[in-house]
Amino acid sequence: MTEVVVHVYDVTNSGSDNTNNTILQINRFFKDGIGLGGIFHSAVQVYGEDEWSFGFCEQGTGVFSCPAKKNPMYTYRECIVLGKTSLSKSKVNQILRELSREWPGNSYDLLAKNCNHFCNDFCESLGVPKLPGWVNRFANAGDTAVEIAESTAVRFRQAKTEIVTASKVAYRFLAGITSNNNNSPDSPGGANRNSPKFQQPAWFKNLVAAGAKPSTSTTLDNGQEQVHPQKPLQQRQDSEAATLRSYEM
Repeated sequence: MTEVVVHVYDVTNSGSDNTNNTILQINRFFKDGIGLGGIFHSAVQVYGEDEWSFGFCEQGTGVFSCPAKKNPMYTYRECIVLGKTSLSKSKVNQILRELSREWPGNSYDLLAKNCNHFCNDFCESLGVPKLPGWVNRFANAGDTAVEIAESTAVRFRQAKTEIVTASKVAYRFLAGITSNNNNSPDSPGGANRNSPKFQQPAWFKNLVAAGAKPSTSTTLDNGQEQVHPQKPLQQRQDSEAATLRSYEM
């Protein structure tokens, strides 16, 4: 059984003193002040004087080692004992060889696949607890925000597609109605001549028949009605006026 220790550094490799000082202030406030987290680098030490971590490189593995607590790129902060592993040194070396193949340097991602993710994977293989949540909390929060943004974008595209599809269906439906009206049985050249046709009642036809004139009727001696066409309105008015004048005389 041997101890597994994680070494934590403040990330101060920006090349700018102002940026590095800002990161130190952020870490002091969010980690030391309220215990939330910060911007950290981590490395795992087990069997020997070296620590193991992961970083970016264009070719080959991103897994590397350096003397414990002495990574020259960062500012050392603290060490945390995670527990003890029952694995032998040869088994640990085998795990490191496997991780070296699984973690190429060009797969490094600040939010999704960084040094803290590697240390968690290494610790899991060693059978000890993972890093405390505050070590990688900022990266996890950023990765979650990216996932939410991507998921929202996907849902927006799906909704947009559904709206467009629904609009096309509605357009086809309305176009079909218009086409049916244009090809109705009453329209010239209509294709649906054998379709059922609304039949107007006889009284309705008589009511709206073009050129129909009001009429009066008299009863003949044989009991039959004789229909007399109604005089035009102007002619009737002239006749009524002449009748009134005859009474006045």
